[in-house]
Amino acid sequence: MEINPTYVKKTVCLNCKEKFTTTKIRSRFVRVTKHDSDFKPIYTDSSVNPILYNVSVCPNCGFAYTDEFSSYFAPGVKEEIAQKITSLWSGRSFGEERTIEEAIEAYKLAYVSANLKKEKSLTMAGITLRIAWLYDDIEDFVSGNRFRTVSRNLYTEAYSSGDHAGTQMSETRVLYLMAELSHLIGDKEAAIRNFSRVIEGQRTSTDPQIIEMAKERWQEIREQREKSAHS
Repeated sequence: MEINPTYVKKTVCLNCKEKFTTTKIRSRFVRVTKHDSDFKPIYTDSSVNPILYNVSVCPNCGFAYTDEFSSYFAPGVKEEIAQKITSLWSGRSFGEERTIEEAIEAYKLAYVSANLKKEKSLTMAGITLRIAWLYDDIEDFVSGNRFRTVSRNLYTEAYSSGDHAGTQMSETRVLYLMAELSHLIGDKEAAIRNFSRVIEGQRTSTDPQIIEMAKERWQEIREQREKSAHS
């Protein structure tokens, strides 16, 4: 019997507590060939892409969320979700296998949901970065860069407010992403400033690999600048 890479997972909506099912990918089928400079995983088999299924979308109320969402809802938030999401919701299901376009829609719903729920900037930065990756996959680089800019700004907010404390994201990693995303969207000043900060923190960092990546990138940008100064 052949095992399918995808399986159906039962879940309960964080917001309305209704039960629904969503598709996930079995971890044993996931093979990463390498990571891009902004940590995007490149999968050996592009049809087995767990990123497409990170977001659960409740067919009942339209609330969308990832595993990073907290279970806490501040007073008044559920009413706001009812007004701004559920009242406009047509009861669509995102529970089956997803195309990249459907995954982008699911992430955008998660971004709106996270915004209303006042999730951490770090959580929203991760959502918008994945939207950028998915747009790149369908070669819509303009939209990709638009969401990279939003993501960079959210990582900057997360860094300022110390959102990463107690998560799997180290301070070095957040700073590196602020730098690399700035570089990718063409904000060279912010890129240089933040790569320098990553390198300055190398003594206390627990991410030697990221420090090396930052040094390489910083060197590259310096060389590009010297070239354009002489040309």
